[in-house]
Amino acid sequence: MKLARLLPAVAIVGVIITACGGSNNPTTTTSTVPSDLSISSFDANFTYMSKLTDLTKAGKGMVGVILPETSTSARYVDYDQPYLKKAFEAAGYTSSQYKIDNAQGSVQSEVAIAQADITAGATVLLMDPTDGPTGQQIQSLAASKGVKVISYDRATFQGTNTYYVSFDNVQVGKLIGKGFMDCVTAWKVSSPKVFTLDGGEDTDPNAFSFAQGYNSVVWGDTTTPEPKGKTNSAGYTLIGDQVAPGWDNTKGGAVFAAAYAINKNINATIEANDGLGNAVIQVLKNNGVKANTIPTTGQDATLQGMANVLQGYQCGSVYKPIYLEAQAAVALATVLRAGATPPTALVNGTTKPPSGQTGTEEPASLLVPIWVDKSNMAATVIKDQFVKASALCGQVGAAVCTANNIPTS
Repeated sequence: MKLARLLPAVAIVGVIITACGGSNNPTTTTSTVPSDLSISSFDANFTYMSKLTDLTKAGKGMVGVILPETSTSARYVDYDQPYLKKAFEAAGYTSSQYKIDNAQGSVQSEVAIAQADITAGATVLLMDPTDGPTGQQIQSLAASKGVKVISYDRATFQGTNTYYVSFDNVQVGKLIGKGFMDCVTAWKVSSPKVFTLDGGEDTDPNAFSFAQGYNSVVWGDTTTPEPKGKTNSAGYTLIGDQVAPGWDNTKGGAVFAAAYAINKNINATIEANDGLGNAVIQVLKNNGVKANTIPTTGQDATLQGMANVLQGYQCGSVYKPIYLEAQAAVALATVLRAGATPPTALVNGTTKPPSGQTGTEEPASLLVPIWVDKSNMAATVIKDQFVKASALCGQVGAAVCTANNIPTS
């Protein structure tokens, strides 16, 4: 009773340890989930993670991390892997208590790594599934061995011990939609004739959430894809809404090029990420379209995306600080590994399958994304060194950086 009064807002994990010194009576030590653990706990310096060291000591088994690939996104090598490693180490993990692998784009390898981790004693798997079927297969393997699963960045809608850690994907889409509409106004686009290039809805359930977000802002509903000819109260008309298969930038560029060839009246575009935005920009440039003329959008705040924003070809991009996502994932894994219940301030929402798809609603840690444009680029992605100022200024020129308060070195 005294303990309950002293610790009213924490989950308690009991660990039984046999006392030394001749006594046969075991003593009990306790480790607690900090009462202030939430999605807002984390920062660029990883300062909160040391509060989890007692939970790490109380936990059992290994945390196996499986990243999906390196070919279409450099984030997994440049950011996720080192940030996850830093988070584990800051939380007191030894090198034998966690393992990070990359499947190099092979679904077979991703499943094989999961199986090997389970065999090696993983009690928690932290995976970014290549696609839905891969996530489902890994979840099934884990469930058969009583291993808990965290689906990282891409959701898996199967199982009762599956959690999700990512940024709020619908909010990401809403930021894209609002940024697009603000840009249409700022660039004085007359009677917008809109083409939308969606992400890989054929492989990634997140792509549906992004589209639901921007469609709700621009068109007033969450249908995806939206029907050709759709209009809104602001005078926009939808010329086309198509998917870039598998998030493939080359295929996405070809989709837009074919649409633009027969619809030169397209004068505003929505893209689901920076890679697709850049693919569209290349088509527009090849057709002589000048800066600040036809809006494009994106997410991920890539170097190329930020260059396109500064040069007036892209309205902005959604920045998702991966160091926050990595810390939230490791914090959740640490709680689960210790057999504790995640606090609602950390698991602050849910995610569910897109309409018409099967699966279950999953508990989720949903972090807050940020829209980045010229006005706040220096204070966000540059300050966090997510994009190196030297690399960006080398691409766009020192004068452009200076004009946007970005240091040139």
